[in-house]
Amino acid sequence: MSLQVEKLERNMAKLTIEASAEDFEQAIEKAYQKSKKKLSVPGFRKGKVPRKMVEQMYGKEIFFEDAANIVIPSAYAKAVDECTEEIVSHPTIDIVQAEAGKPFIFTAEVALKPEVTLGKYKGVEVEKADTTVTDEEIDAAIDRERENNARTISVEDRAVKDGDMTVLDFEGFVDGEAFDGGKGENYPLTIGSNTFIPGFEEQLIGAEIDKEIEINVTFPEDYQSAELAGKSAVFKCTIREIKEKELPELDDEFASEVSEFETLAEYREDVKKNLTETKEEEAKSAKEEKVIEAIIEDAQMDIPDAMLATQQRQMADDFAQRIQMQGISIDQYFQFTGLTKEALLEQLKPQAEQRIKSRLVLEAVAKAENIEVSEEEFAAEVTKMAEAYQMEVDKLTEMISEFEQKAIREDICVRKAIDFLMENAVEK
Repeated sequence: MSLQVEKLERNMAKLTIEASAEDFEQAIEKAYQKSKKKLSVPGFRKGKVPRKMVEQMYGKEIFFEDAANIVIPSAYAKAVDECTEEIVSHPTIDIVQAEAGKPFIFTAEVALKPEVTLGKYKGVEVEKADTTVTDEEIDAAIDRERENNARTISVEDRAVKDGDMTVLDFEGFVDGEAFDGGKGENYPLTIGSNTFIPGFEEQLIGAEIDKEIEINVTFPEDYQSAELAGKSAVFKCTIREIKEKELPELDDEFASEVSEFETLAEYREDVKKNLTETKEEEAKSAKEEKVIEAIIEDAQMDIPDAMLATQQRQMADDFAQRIQMQGISIDQYFQFTGLTKEALLEQLKPQAEQRIKSRLVLEAVAKAENIEVSEEEFAAEVTKMAEAYQMEVDKLTEMISEFEQKAIREDICVRKAIDFLMENAVEK
């Protein structure tokens, strides 16, 4: 395998990669062996057709595409290892030469890691955040805990009011005709949840159990069903059940049930302590974000489109994995939301660009300040990883490749760069 690197504009490069004629021939043979079981030629049993016979019938190029798909991944991987430039995108592949008996040649257009010219990064001024916790915030936190510990009770002696959990039957009509999807029985609906058409839930307030009422609404102009968009409708509704939350009394007994404390006063102090810690963490994160944004604003770098596209795809893949863990496939998500893959990628673009720029300036700061990673720091990081994976440190260390070791050290460097910037930032 041979490699030539041609630098292009805007931190792009073209790699011209040549695999030997022998490698290409071996790939053709692999492609033939993989395909021959599917080939059927008169006079030969299935899977027994000689390669030369297939090539005579269909042309020598019959296996070239599959052979190229065998050669390219390994040849490209070797080229990346050999290349002295840091590649930061997926390649765009173009085949230059694919002929029997000749070297296989292809090009890979890739993005290279951009150079960063730092502006001011020491003594960046940021506004000091207020981490004071108010009595109102403490009350709100305790009220949320009361909501979490509320019990649900059935109500039969009054009409529906805002916040009630109801069960109802309904049927909708447009111009006096029932429409598809407009009917429901024993449907659970919390009043004020805004899950129905605007104006629907409010008109249920005052309804009594087992008494039919009519609700008049207008479907939004952008309603998902074009047949109903903008149309006026009448819903005949009957409330079957009314339930409400009963909050626990705010006293020492409540405090002892939801915490390790015996009195409401002690519990309240603990809530204040936790809220203060949360605010301080949020303030720290916000400070880091503002400092990095200021450094990016004062720095110069040219982000290649291919690098940005690669980051967008990585973030989209991460998102798909997260929702998969919730039991929803990415295709189902697109179906539910009406979003497309292209639209998701476009939504992720600003965040992807910010993530790239943040990483680049932090790496540049680490380089400018000669920030390095000690063996003790590296070992401590591997130990943390082993604990997270529930593995023995020695076994994990053996599994970590040189590339992964480099990535771990770079991550530690970036974190140390953040610490350096925070220490040198000025709060006003």
